[in-house]
Amino acid sequence: MWTRKELKEKGKKAFLFNYWKTVLVSLVLVILVIGTSGSVAGRGRSNPANDRGETSAVTTMTETAEDSINEHSLGNKQVELPPAAKAVLAVFAVFVGIVGVGSALAFMAFLVNPFEVGCRRFFLRNLNQKAKFSEVAFAFDNNYLNIVKICFFMTIYTFLWGLLLIIPGIIKSYEYRMIPYILADHPDMSQKEVFAKSKELMKGQKWRAFVLDLSFIGWEILSLLTARVLGVLYVTPYRDMTNAALYERLEYGNLAVEENN
Repeated sequence: MWTRKELKEKGKKAFLFNYWKTVLVSLVLVILVIGTSGSVAGRGRSNPANDRGETSAVTTMTETAEDSINEHSLGNKQVELPPAAKAVLAVFAVFVGIVGVGSALAFMAFLVNPFEVGCRRFFLRNLNQKAKFSEVAFAFDNNYLNIVKICFFMTIYTFLWGLLLIIPGIIKSYEYRMIPYILADHPDMSQKEVFAKSKELMKGQKWRAFVLDLSFIGWEILSLLTARVLGVLYVTPYRDMTNAALYERLEYGNLAVEENN
């Protein structure tokens, strides 16, 4: 049985031993996730705030399209568009929306998710030795398409669960939490095996993992007070290494704070 203190102790020790590389990898991961969080559900987690942002964006685009379709100004006169023009504009608006969403999904599937797996591999390797920054590109050289497929379905499943209710989406996000780490460890595993393994590892651990996340709230508040500078330089890499220590504990039962080489 693991404790938060043990996980944090090992995560912080490993983070500080390879400080700047860990900070850089965490920053890369944050930038990639922020770059796509406004368009699609990211990192395999349901985010209601992002969903509201997406809805607002779609609503705004629809209202703008409707204004353009219904009428346009010519001097002081308002001219009603013919039905055929309205239909063309409506089809164009739908097409633009589909292309936008499709592009965001493709960017996440083929670039962001593989980089996330690579970052998770860096954190895992960094627990017991000084990991190399090149680990970030691990997924692109190790069964890339398999990783793309599995992470894509993880994102879709989490998003669909989140559509039902917020709570089921959160629960599923914790059930799928270990998938990037499993792929970082075993890139050749099949989709069925990876999902089953993550479910097995997180069985009886979801609430404790949730409490582990809550234990960083104080640090997040301090990060906000420093305009996120503390988050970049300490809080985020500290949390990333602690989460890697959680996977190591669940998968290998290894929590000894080892001397890094």
